[in-house]
Amino acid sequence: MTCWGSPVHATDDTAKPVALLARAGAARDRLREALVAAGGRIVLEEDPNQLEPTALAAAAPQVVLVALEPAVEDALERLESVLETPELALLFEEAELAARREGWEAQRWIRHLAAKLQGHGNVLPPGLEHEDAEPANALQPGLPPRPADGHLDAPLQFHLDEAQVQAYDLPADEIYEVPASAREPHVEVLSFEELIAGAAQPSTEGALPPPLPADPVTAAAEPARNEAPAPAPIGDFSSWSLLDDDGYQAPAATPAAAEPPPALASLLNSELSLVDIDDAVAQGNGAVLLIAGIGGPDAVRRVLAGLPEDFSRPVLVQLRLDGGRYANLVKQMARATPLPVSLADPGQSLNPGEIYILPDVIGVESAAGGLRFCAEGSDLLQALQPDRSAVLMLSGADVAMVAPVLDFAGKGGWVAGQIGEGCYDPAAASQLAVAGMSAGDPEYLAAELAVHCAA
Repeated sequence: MTCWGSPVHATDDTAKPVALLARAGAARDRLREALVAAGGRIVLEEDPNQLEPTALAAAAPQVVLVALEPAVEDALERLESVLETPELALLFEEAELAARREGWEAQRWIRHLAAKLQGHGNVLPPGLEHEDAEPANALQPGLPPRPADGHLDAPLQFHLDEAQVQAYDLPADEIYEVPASAREPHVEVLSFEELIAGAAQPSTEGALPPPLPADPVTAAAEPARNEAPAPAPIGDFSSWSLLDDDGYQAPAATPAAAEPPPALASLLNSELSLVDIDDAVAQGNGAVLLIAGIGGPDAVRRVLAGLPEDFSRPVLVQLRLDGGRYANLVKQMARATPLPVSLADPGQSLNPGEIYILPDVIGVESAAGGLRFCAEGSDLLQALQPDRSAVLMLSGADVAMVAPVLDFAGKGGWVAGQIGEGCYDPAAASQLAVAGMSAGDPEYLAAELAVHCAA
């Protein structure tokens, strides 16, 4: 029976052929059971140390599930020519985790494995596939909509303006009459020629009547009055002309007094200063640090896969491995990201957009050109510039690093932790989430990291 409740037979030709590469033991048994339950068809099950590349290619699998442990790393290098085939899908699982996974944790992993094999994204338990869907007849809060609500955003100003224009043409009420002051006066618009003609002719409107003839007796008795001479007529507009341009003399412009140049003493006493060389170098000391432990390879791989090709910060991966086989880890991570992945060497400078796997004995120090690796292990957080750096604590991160990382966040660094499904040891990351730091699955952290470093 699968995790979906339907039987799946290992001989079903419709299922994807899967090759299981694992050493004999509990991890191999658990992975075999999970593949059968997830609907996979196992076409090859072998110890990588005893498997030849030709045998793996002859089995023609579409998916290869590898149980990772230090004892098979050399064998994976020998099978690398077949594993790097483009049409082959690789799934890695840590043998230690697979051996101890049981109960609800095992069922959840089987659902995720089935989603990868069958090409769907449903990882919910049976019966809850559509738990997020809202019923069609679900009740909604609040009052039912009213007819008037459908006209709340209707444009009414156009109709109001038209009504105001047509208001005075409507029949007047016999009782109420619009006062004259409220009516708009009728203004006759005259042309320019009509205005000139009206100004040239004297207006007779409002002229006084001629005076009555004077009484001869009164006229003889009164002395003659000195009448003021009548003003000369202005004449018509035909005699007017514009002033000749040559007859106008523009006043000479007075040149403005030139301001004296600033004195040398004021320049020497200014607040100019040189840029501190140490501050300029410190601006390039930004990087991203990924801290992980048990369950960390898968988390690191998912974070690196989510980073864009134009990522602008160096990425440091601090992942403790038993046996110190970091060269194989470089090859595994290089398959998951388009960014260049390399093993850190002492004296090497950090370049933006490159990923470095840090062995236990390699540290980071500040140099004249930015950051470089050193032979002695040092405090990585001490060398990073907080406001240009970020720290991600993934599955299995050392809990002792929580306090220094939170202190790093207090100085301006961006800090986040992995939680949720797939995080097998969230002790350190959970403390970051409780402290208010960002938290989520590796894909979410990669997206947030890309946005933060692009700012």
